[in-house]
Amino acid sequence: MTVQSIFMPEVIYRYMLDASLRETAIQAKLRTETAKMTEAHYQIAPEEGQLLAFLVEMIGARRTLDIGTFTGYSALTVAQALPDDGRVISFDINEQWTSQARAIWSEAGVADRIDLRIGPALDSLDKLLADSGNEAFDFAFIDADKENYGAYYERCLNLVRRGGLIVVDNTLWRGRVADPNDRKHKTEAIRAFNAARLDDERVALCMLPVGDGVTLLRRR
Repeated sequence: MTVQSIFMPEVIYRYMLDASLRETAIQAKLRTETAKMTEAHYQIAPEEGQLLAFLVEMIGARRTLDIGTFTGYSALTVAQALPDDGRVISFDINEQWTSQARAIWSEAGVADRIDLRIGPALDSLDKLLADSGNEAFDFAFIDADKENYGAYYERCLNLVRRGGLIVVDNTLWRGRVADPNDRKHKTEAIRAFNAARLDDERVALCMLPVGDGVTLLRRR
């Protein structure tokens, strides 16, 4: 829930982007257009997008999940990193935001790689489990309503193959998870999700201060 990595001095952040960011012109265009929106803070940081693409390429992913489409940056980024026969299934409930996503995917030439499903993501994931079965996917990115993080994760843990990756956004929540006085529902949900993952032997775990905190989980 941030457009840049916030746990980093600005001068170092800018250097990191200048020295390493390989964002395509169409990705930059989408970020610029999204920045005009009231909800622009829902956009992931470009360096986080690059991390997603790196991970997808590293594990040779072909079938991926994108939970929380917004204006389509994460799905676009992953789709660009996939081989020609790769696919992203992306979930959201907002037709207005995703109409912008559809337009940019078409412009980027990756619309045929992205299957957008509108409706409650839990229902869609349950249907996917019923239709496709367990271990049908290589990679999943979770960046939707925080109160359902645990439920999304459990579905993805069944859908993603052994050795596959689940990436979860906003797990540092602007540092609020470290503030014991912050008892808001979203903060508590993320705090509980993080605590449960520490003892979750089903996955290997790595939390990084990228964006607003991103947790990498490799299914064992």
